[in-house]
Amino acid sequence: MPSAQKPMRYGHTEGHTDVCFDDSGSCIVTCGSDGDVRIWENLDDDDPKSINVGEKAYSCALKNGRLITAVSNNAVQIHTFPEGAPDGILTRFTMNANHVVFNSDGTKIAAGSSDFMVKVVEVADSSKQKTFRGHDAPVLSLAFDPMDIYLASASCDGSVRVWKVEDQTCVTSWLLLQKCNDVINAKSICRLAWQPGSGKLLAIPVDKVVKLYRRETWDNQVDLSDTSITQPLNVVVWSPCGQYLAAATVNGSIVVWKVKSQECIERMKHEKNYSICGLAWHPKYEQIAYTDTEGNLGLWEDIGDGKKPSDKVANTVTKDYEDLFDGDDDDYLNGDMIEPQSSPRAGANEDHGDDDDLMPTSGHPRRAIIDDDDNSLDIGMIKANSNLLEKEEEEDDDQIGGFPALPTSSTQQPFYDGPRPTPRQKPFQSGSTPVHLMHRFMVWNSVGIIRCYNDEQDNAIDIEFHDTSIHHATHLPNSLNHTMADLSTEAILLACESTEELASKLHCIYFSSWDANKEWTVDMPKDEDIEAICLGQGWAACATSALLVRLFTVGGVQKEIFCLPGPVVSMAGRGEQLMIIYHRGTGFDGDQCLGVQLMELGKKKRQVLHGDPLSLTKKSYLVWAGFSAEGTPCYVDSEGIVRMLNRGLGNTWIPVCNTREHCKGKSDHYWVVGIHENPQQLRCIPCKGARFPPTLPRPAVAILPFTLPYCQVTTEKGQMEEQYWRSVVFHNYVDYLSKNGYELDENAKSQSVKEQQELLMKLFALSCKLEREFRCVELADLMTQNVVNLAIKYASRSRRLNLAQRLSEMAVEKASELATALEDEEEEEDFRTRLNAGYSTSAPEWGRLPGRSAQQDQEMEEAEETDGSEEAGGMPEVPKQTIIASSSQGRVNPFKVSSNKKDPLVPSANVLDTMSKYSKKISSGRAVNKQSPPVIKPLVPKPKSKQASAASFFQVRTPSSSERREGEREEKAGNEPPEVQAAAQDNTENKRPKTGFQMWLEENRANILADNPGLNEAEVIKEGMSRFRILSSEERMVWTEKAKGGTVNDSAEDKKRKRPTAAEDEATKNEEQKSEDSNLSKKKKPLDQSTNVRLSSFAFKQS
Repeated sequence: MPSAQKPMRYGHTEGHTDVCFDDSGSCIVTCGSDGDVRIWENLDDDDPKSINVGEKAYSCALKNGRLITAVSNNAVQIHTFPEGAPDGILTRFTMNANHVVFNSDGTKIAAGSSDFMVKVVEVADSSKQKTFRGHDAPVLSLAFDPMDIYLASASCDGSVRVWKVEDQTCVTSWLLLQKCNDVINAKSICRLAWQPGSGKLLAIPVDKVVKLYRRETWDNQVDLSDTSITQPLNVVVWSPCGQYLAAATVNGSIVVWKVKSQECIERMKHEKNYSICGLAWHPKYEQIAYTDTEGNLGLWEDIGDGKKPSDKVANTVTKDYEDLFDGDDDDYLNGDMIEPQSSPRAGANEDHGDDDDLMPTSGHPRRAIIDDDDNSLDIGMIKANSNLLEKEEEEDDDQIGGFPALPTSSTQQPFYDGPRPTPRQKPFQSGSTPVHLMHRFMVWNSVGIIRCYNDEQDNAIDIEFHDTSIHHATHLPNSLNHTMADLSTEAILLACESTEELASKLHCIYFSSWDANKEWTVDMPKDEDIEAICLGQGWAACATSALLVRLFTVGGVQKEIFCLPGPVVSMAGRGEQLMIIYHRGTGFDGDQCLGVQLMELGKKKRQVLHGDPLSLTKKSYLVWAGFSAEGTPCYVDSEGIVRMLNRGLGNTWIPVCNTREHCKGKSDHYWVVGIHENPQQLRCIPCKGARFPPTLPRPAVAILPFTLPYCQVTTEKGQMEEQYWRSVVFHNYVDYLSKNGYELDENAKSQSVKEQQELLMKLFALSCKLEREFRCVELADLMTQNVVNLAIKYASRSRRLNLAQRLSEMAVEKASELATALEDEEEEEDFRTRLNAGYSTSAPEWGRLPGRSAQQDQEMEEAEETDGSEEAGGMPEVPKQTIIASSSQGRVNPFKVSSNKKDPLVPSANVLDTMSKYSKKISSGRAVNKQSPPVIKPLVPKPKSKQASAASFFQVRTPSSSERREGEREEKAGNEPPEVQAAAQDNTENKRPKTGFQMWLEENRANILADNPGLNEAEVIKEGMSRFRILSSEERMVWTEKAKGGTVNDSAEDKKRKRPTAAEDEATKNEEQKSEDSNLSKKKKPLDQSTNVRLSSFAFKQS
């Protein structure tokens, strides 16, 4: 059948075009100077799908469902096929790329640019790039060796080079082309092509002939020419089987040769003699698609020498191919995978196509690969008609070269079908871009930016500080080829890998030094390379290939050395903290297996995280690790998930942001440069179609908000829960820094607490509206004692009596816990004051502890009784709370759940009045169930007696017989009128001494009322507590000692309790009577000032 030339179709605007088939040959893909990629089902397709990829598209390549285009923004980008969704930018040049090609299996692409550079990039990981330098003019075209060993390139400098991909070296070079200064001035774009299969021959269009060069020897085997070629050849392409070679000229001629016989078998002329710049051979059929410089698309069908299989056989083969194999397999079947006809037996049995003929040199039957009886005849027929090799002696080489690349069939797969190991992630510096880039960021952090320039003009490092008051910008030569850098407010740290002549070096510039020598360098031992570095406050660290971490001072003194359990991935330092992330083991199915160590390198060195597993998103890897500005460890994975260490939950990791949610396109990413907790900001650089930004133009920093991945954040409840816990997590650093001796802004801390409690109160109100009372109690458990009081008011106004009752019990427990914590603080302060003042801590003084405890017990009972005065004014009944004055000699924790009954309340409008009969019983139950641990700060050793008494508060106490009698007396008293109760309580109170705060308040009451007229008694007490709290510890001690002076004498009876004198009794009685007259419903409590700030009146009053 003669070849047929179909009429051409308009495809793109005038200009350069390119064409290719998809893997199966089901559609034609073209690109043009209009920036569009069009997908044609066939030449008659009136509505081809169009994908806009840029302003201009210079080249396209398609394999494995991935479309690669070289566009006018100097980038090589990837799109999904056939959807056409952008999937990222593989690489960039400083000028536009002219040609892109896939390798045989579609895992890599090669791109040549007008900036004289050739790059090979892995499609799965664009950070893995190789750059080939050597051309002195723009690169015209590229061709990948089918064996993935060599890469051929043609350039405007007139040369054609063959590179070895692995080590980026030029194997050979031929000066074949006419020199020019740009692609548009070149007479030919010189599209090269390797013979499919084993890549035996490299075809190069040179003027009016095609030169074939033999692999390895690189000698010119033969020149193909024809009399119809009158203009320079522009492009060549091989048939998938490797038997035929087609070439097109700049005046529209297309010629096809049979390579073995060097015979021209087909000729075709463009209908308008336009220059043909794109040529592609169909992967299955004898068809060639071509495009010209005017944007037209044409198709040439039925190409061959008449010795091809019959239509019936061809149709059967085609059908079987489509049923059995994908596009990649078709390439193998049409290429060297088929047994050549060069063997005698194959020639003798040419018409039979037996399966026995399909025997590769390994000796294994071909049926082991193509395991289908129905297809053996068809493949044999193709085999019998294939003429792949020119010489018989090439048979072994060809089969050996092509056979290992065969796809593995089910019969050849190993028995193991489990998870596959994941290649380990290579070490990297956070905030850096890939090392292979000529212009790159070595580090970008909260202190500054370090850029590296490595091109033919310059090899230098530029250092820029965000705050120029730290240091001025610096320009350093990079003669040692430093590849790693870190920057702090004290120093610059650089490191380079070892070479054959030089050891790996660590170089530090300590610009905060006060002497003249500000630099030092350390050489690593032989065969030990630095893989990661970081700086902290006063120290530097490096991790090496010997699985060692070496610590230095910033002045250059070597410090500790310790081993890593696995190869390092990244390091980060901040203040005294050092975080190291390393490989704990081998990951599987695309997952990395990483561990993290967190150490503190201050005066007391300790390890916080002991190689804990690092949580990563499935099939992701680490892209950034560091600390927030407040010193909290954080890291980011390749899926854009930002995680932060939650010190408040046992040093666990919590996701705080998903940057992918803020990306507009699928291929867009955010490149993190810093994290701030107050204010909550994620500082990062948006990268459109890439994972990292270019150095020029200077990238703009964007600020993203944090969001914890809580459920139902679209609802009011979920939104407030997320806000509350985010506030908690992002203020954990306050406690950490305060423990480590940092001065903090108290206003910021109180503001965060206020924000959290407001959110809890809103959640409480929402739960009340939804009648979720149990949930209300759970929320109240998270509140502070003061906010619980507000919740009680809200519950009482909402007429939820049961809820208010339970909350009142919780308020008492919180008050007790708060009092315990405050007493601990004051006692520790008192204890230190006495030690500093030279007080003796000898055994006799400690021996007085029991006596002191007994006295404090009595003072507690006084406080309990004074609380009863509030009942006369209609205040709600609450369990007893007692607070004692701080003392350096010892303390009994009296906050036990008491079973003593209080007097019944007088009738009142307060809705909480009905709680009195249940309050103590429920309170005891809560104490049993909750078993809250005591809030104790163990800053100084405590005597055993104190610890035991503190623990006893959290156990249900059975009342003693004396307490029962006391309770009975209180019950009887409860039946008397309120006036009698108040008088009885006054008499009881006046028999006992006052505390230091009471004595201070008596003397300063007039001043408080003068400054704040109109205050009631409770408000006077609150104001007095605030003022008493402001006093220095020495002044408070004076008042405390003054109060003690009235109860303790110098005799041997100082260990026992003593009744006040008659004069003291009278004075106390008069003062208390004045207080009762002013406001019977309010009663002063003999509490110390610090406790009263938070515990007064429990907000049980009517507002």
